[in-house]
Amino acid sequence: MSRRRNVLKNLDDPALTAQREMMIQKQIIKRGISSKRTLSAMRTVLRHAFLPPKIWSQAYDDCPQSIGHGQTISQPYIVSLMTSQFESLPIGSKILEIGSGCGYQTALLVEMGFEVHSIEIVPKLAKESQQILAQLSLLPASLTNGDGRLGLPEAAPFSGILAAACGEAIPDTWLQQLATPGIIIAPIEGERHQQLIRIEKTEQGKTIRKDICPVRFVKLH
Repeated sequence: MSRRRNVLKNLDDPALTAQREMMIQKQIIKRGISSKRTLSAMRTVLRHAFLPPKIWSQAYDDCPQSIGHGQTISQPYIVSLMTSQFESLPIGSKILEIGSGCGYQTALLVEMGFEVHSIEIVPKLAKESQQILAQLSLLPASLTNGDGRLGLPEAAPFSGILAAACGEAIPDTWLQQLATPGIIIAPIEGERHQQLIRIEKTEQGKTIRKDICPVRFVKLH
C-alpha cells in the first residue's frame, strides 16, 4: 500500500527541503553516519511536521527543540545515531519505542519498515503525535499512553528496544521482553553524565554492553 506524502497544509516547502538535505549532509553524514536505510528515512520524513509551524525554520538546526510538557525532540544527529543501531534488523522486525514524544523517531522507524510499538507517558503528546503520524500515513502498529518502564508485554518479544528517556539502569522488564538476538539502545545515568548505551543479546543469550556517547535526555518516569 502506497503512503500519501505531505498531506498537512504547507508542508512541502522547497526551503525546508533544502534545509533537511543540509542537515543530512553536514550534521549526519559528516559525523560518520552512513546507514542507508536511516539516511533514506531522514530524507523522507519531514521533521518540521512534528513541530509548531512558528518554529519550522529551526526544525533542522543542530540542536534539540522543545515540544512542550517538559519534553524535547532530540538533536537530529542523536536521532540518527540511535536509529542507525537497528540498521541490520530485517524489515518487519518488531521495535519497542519508549518515550515517543512528538512522534518523529517513531515515523523514522516506521519508514524503515519496522513494526513499531510506541509508549508515551504524556497523554497530550501521545494524542497529538498520533494525529500527525496518521496524517502522514506513518502510524506505528500501536501507540500507548503509559509507563514505558513496564514495556509492552502483550506485544513482546522485541528485536529492538529504543528509549528516549534516561533512567538509572535498564529496567528488567525490557531485558525480559527483548528477543534473542536483540538490541536495546537507551541512555542511562552515569557518575558525571548520561551515557547512551547499546545492549546486544546474542543468539547464544550472551549480553554485550557498549557505551556509545554522552547524551542528555529527559528523565524516565
